[in-house]
Amino acid sequence: MNYFIEGLQGSGKSTLVNRLSEKNPNLRPVREGDYSPVELSWCAYMDRAQYGAALERYPDLRPAIEAKSSFEDDRVVVCYTKVRTDNRAFYVDLERYEIYNGRVPKDEFRRVILGRYEKWHGDNAIFECSLFQNIVEDMLLFQCASDEEIVEFYREIGRVLADGDFRILYLQSDDIAGNIAAIRRERTDDQGNEVWFNLMLKFFNESPYAAKNGVAGESALLEHFRHRQALELRLCHELFPGRYTILQSKGYGDLEL
Repeated sequence: MNYFIEGLQGSGKSTLVNRLSEKNPNLRPVREGDYSPVELSWCAYMDRAQYGAALERYPDLRPAIEAKSSFEDDRVVVCYTKVRTDNRAFYVDLERYEIYNGRVPKDEFRRVILGRYEKWHGDNAIFECSLFQNIVEDMLLFQCASDEEIVEFYREIGRVLADGDFRILYLQSDDIAGNIAAIRRERTDDQGNEVWFNLMLKFFNESPYAAKNGVAGESALLEHFRHRQALELRLCHELFPGRYTILQSKGYGDLEL
């Protein structure tokens, strides 16, 4: 069995991954930024030439980069956010090779996503944000896809995963604004300045979706989150019947687990 932990930012996905892995030590947690057979968030997706050039650009980081690299046919997945360095330019550089945030054409994006699910035949993993969050966010904010387009794409994903052993655990947020406010307070720098929320708001405000619809600001971001949660719950109900469990964000206990 495999588990996909999904829900909005601030819903408690990381906490749920930790609790499940503690209760089930035979299950391997796969968090955002880790090497994943299905997900590519916070990872560079490079061809062999791009990878070789990156190693040449950062010779002092070569051992660390190689330790966080996984080879897949003609591609290399580099978990670059797991490489520790004070050279901020390194992160900016390798971020260019992510597939999210409009960095690759729509057709290539969908081909890569489907291809990874088709090749995946793993067991005993707990995946954080590997089925909905990053893909749906990209399709809404950068591809400006309609809900129906997203449903149709996930219909293809559902067909690819039809024979797999998995269950979706979705953390539903009834107080989205409250959850966001909580992580705003938690994710600050050493001086207490908000870091995460300002980056999230900038990310949203500068997206093609915001430009197309003439929206910006905190209230528009919260409305986007409400829309995304409703859409992801619809994907569960319509495309993955019998293969999902809805948990109340921060409102479940050991009995539900």
